[in-house]
Amino acid sequence: MKEEILKATDLTREYRIGNTMERIVDDVSLSVAKGEFVVISGKSGSGKTTLLSLLSGLERPTEGRVFIGGRDITDLSEDDLGVIRNRSTGFVFQSFHLIPSLSALENIMFPADLKGDRDGRAKGEKLLRKVDLWERRSHFPDQLSGGEKQRVAICRALINEPDIIFADEPTGNLDSENSKIVIDLLTELYREQTTSLVMATHSKEIAAMADRILYLHDGRLQREQDGGA
Repeated sequence: MKEEILKATDLTREYRIGNTMERIVDDVSLSVAKGEFVVISGKSGSGKTTLLSLLSGLERPTEGRVFIGGRDITDLSEDDLGVIRNRSTGFVFQSFHLIPSLSALENIMFPADLKGDRDGRAKGEKLLRKVDLWERRSHFPDQLSGGEKQRVAICRALINEPDIIFADEPTGNLDSENSKIVIDLLTELYREQTTSLVMATHSKEIAAMADRILYLHDGRLQREQDGGA
């Protein structure tokens, strides 16, 4: 049995909307093994993004617990959570979230710089070559295409060799050609690093590449099935 890298128990997240409390994630429990690719599937508004934010420590649950590498991160301070997010996790967003004032290489190196990794530049350069963006290393985000930005974002997520990567609709802003390039790169690189990958997507084609698919509806996990990986 593979080592468990992520575990969530009874996760619930509520928000106040007007005079009522809306439950966006409702009593979700799940686990992810080391090296596993898990897709969270569901329609827009099903709670996928909120669930990823809870699992990665970007948001705190109203109820429930989250464990990464066996450590309960639920009640950690913001400083301790920042360390976990930088060293143990990576996040690939639909809208890239690159720093406008940094070049492609500098964006990739940023998490390594925060960690104090003296090899950050060498690692960043290696990743840039891997995703065929070496010639764009000095370009700023506004000089890159959508597909190039997402490749930079993937490299940034991977530079610290995290235990787990979270990806929220990583092809949502890309055309079909760039979507295929980005997904192929992401799945290739996460496997090379033996990193777990948890991805929210509504794409049936991407879901078919996963080890498991978890179906979310109105904030609740309805069912799961094996993927085609």
